[in-house]
Amino acid sequence: MYTTDMLIAFFIAMGSTFLLTYPVRRFAYRIKAMDVPNHRKIHTKITPRLGGLAIFIGSMLGLLYLWPEHEHLPEIIMGSIVIVITGILDDKYTIRPIIKLSGQLIAASFLISSGLIIERITLPFIGVIELGFISVLITLLWIVGITNAINLIDGLDGLATGVTTIALTSIFIMSLIDSQTIVAFLSIVLIGANLGFLYHNFYPAKIYMGDTGSNYLGFMIAVVSIQGLFKNVALFSFIIPVIVLAVPIFDTFLAIIRRIRNKESIAMADNKHIHYRMIQSGYSHKATVLILYGFSALFGVLAIIFSTASITTSLIVTVFVLILLHIIAEISGLVMDGKRPVLDAILRWIPMKRKHKNKS
Repeated sequence: MYTTDMLIAFFIAMGSTFLLTYPVRRFAYRIKAMDVPNHRKIHTKITPRLGGLAIFIGSMLGLLYLWPEHEHLPEIIMGSIVIVITGILDDKYTIRPIIKLSGQLIAASFLISSGLIIERITLPFIGVIELGFISVLITLLWIVGITNAINLIDGLDGLATGVTTIALTSIFIMSLIDSQTIVAFLSIVLIGANLGFLYHNFYPAKIYMGDTGSNYLGFMIAVVSIQGLFKNVALFSFIIPVIVLAVPIFDTFLAIIRRIRNKESIAMADNKHIHYRMIQSGYSHKATVLILYGFSALFGVLAIIFSTASITTSLIVTVFVLILLHIIAEISGLVMDGKRPVLDAILRWIPMKRKHKNKS
C-alpha cells in the first residue's frame, strides 16, 4: 500500500508543519490572535493561537505529494478550508457559537453533497442495517459532534494534539488491515503534521492550535472515520469510532449532561472538563496530559482488537472500555463524591503482586 510514498508524505507533513509553526506564531502575534488567561483557563501567560494553520498547511503539503485519486477528495479539501477559515476567525475575533456552528454545517454539507455519508451499520444476529433517509442526519450529527468534541478536549498543552495523533494512528493501522488507501493517506499526513506541531505545543506550549487546529482535526477525524471505520463490516462496526475517540466523546457527553442539569447553554465554556478536574484533584499539568495519552492509547488498541473480533471478544472489549471510562471518571473525581474504589483496588493489587514475586 504505497509504503514508501506514505513515509515520504509523513515526513513532508511533519517537517513542513514544524517549520511553518515559526512564521505562523509570528503571524498570530502580528494580528493579535492571542489566548489571554482568565478564571477558567489553566495557563498564566498570553500565548499565540492559530497553530492549527501550520497543521492544515503541513498536512495538505503531505497530501499534495500523495494526491490520491478519490471521488470525495475535492469536497473533503473544500470542507476543510471552510473549517480552517472559521477557526481563524474565531482565534482572532472569538466569534459567536452560532457562527462557528454555521461554518461546521457548511463544511459538512460539502461531504454530504458528494455522497460521503454514514449509509449503514452492522449488528450481530441482524447484519447490515441500511440507514436510509436518516443517514444524512446521522452523518451531520457525527461531523459536528466530533469536531466539537476535539475542540472541547483542547484545554491543556499538547492534549488535543496527542489525543488526535493516537486516534489517527489507530485508524491508520485499521486502514492498513482493511486496505483502505484513502483513509491511510489522510491519516498518515495528519499524524505527521500533528507530530511536527507537538514539538511547539507540548507543555510548556509556545503556541496553541486554537480553534483553527481543533476544528480542522475534529473535522478530518470525522471524515476518515466515515470513510473507514463506519464502512467496516465487523460486528458492532458503529462502535469502533466511538472507542477510538472515547476520551473526547466521554468528556463531551459529560459536559452536555452537566450543562443541561445546571440549566446552562451547552455552548458555554467552563473549567469542569475531565482534564481540568484532574488538575483540581492534584495531578500536574504534564501528568494529566500523559495519563490521558495513556488512556487514549488503550482505547486505540481496544478499537483495533474490536475491529476484527468475534461476538464474545467484542463483549469483553466493551466491558474493558466501560471499566476504563469509569476509572477516568474516578481519577477526575466525577463519580462517587471523589471515591475511587476501582482504581484503589487496582493500585492495591499491583503492589501485592510485586511483593508476592519478591517473596517467591
